[in-house]
Amino acid sequence: MHEFTPWPKTARPFRDVVVTEKLDGTNAGIHITAVPHDEPGEITVYPGEWTSPVVSGTRYVVSAQSRKRIITPGKTTDNFGFAGWVYDNAADLVRILGEGLHFGEWWGRGIQRGYGLDDKVFSLFNTERWFKTGEDGLDSMSTRAELSALAGQIRAVPVLYMGTFSESAIDNALLHLKDCGSVAAPGFMNPEGICVYHTQTRSVFKVTLDNNDAGKWEAAA
Repeated sequence: MHEFTPWPKTARPFRDVVVTEKLDGTNAGIHITAVPHDEPGEITVYPGEWTSPVVSGTRYVVSAQSRKRIITPGKTTDNFGFAGWVYDNAADLVRILGEGLHFGEWWGRGIQRGYGLDDKVFSLFNTERWFKTGEDGLDSMSTRAELSALAGQIRAVPVLYMGTFSESAIDNALLHLKDCGSVAAPGFMNPEGICVYHTQTRSVFKVTLDNNDAGKWEAAA
């Protein structure tokens, strides 16, 4: 017998979107989990693939990942030094980010475009979470980062537009990058493009400033 399968709810395109600069680095993520009572049995990742700082009396498991795997410090196990940076700054990252899985772009010197930077930066994708003040009155991640030793090394991707889905707004964001250069790295005139996050479908779309995405903004090329 066949089981009833409903047609999925149809999403509406003209809902809020967040347009951010797409950075040309390497995809990265940080896992942060509190360990109740510091019991080894509560740790759910393999030994050697995490570090465990104690912050305000609580022990945390902190690990790093690339797009495809868990990474650790080392010449053959890391990804452009991201895991080494996470391990070296684990306690500060716990204080800034809190528990959860935090995705972002690891970019800057020696990675893809490089952006003319002397150092590397971790830029989180979730801009709303980055700037949101906690319900408990705690400072936002952005404020905690600014007051930490990691100021300038961790931030969010730049927001270029927030509002109802609009093709003209997307075109304008692309034209701004094309004409004015990167917002994340002012003065760098070869930015990659944009990401469009659709809040209703929770989907992310990318549009780049190369020949892979034709659009009205290319008319001036």
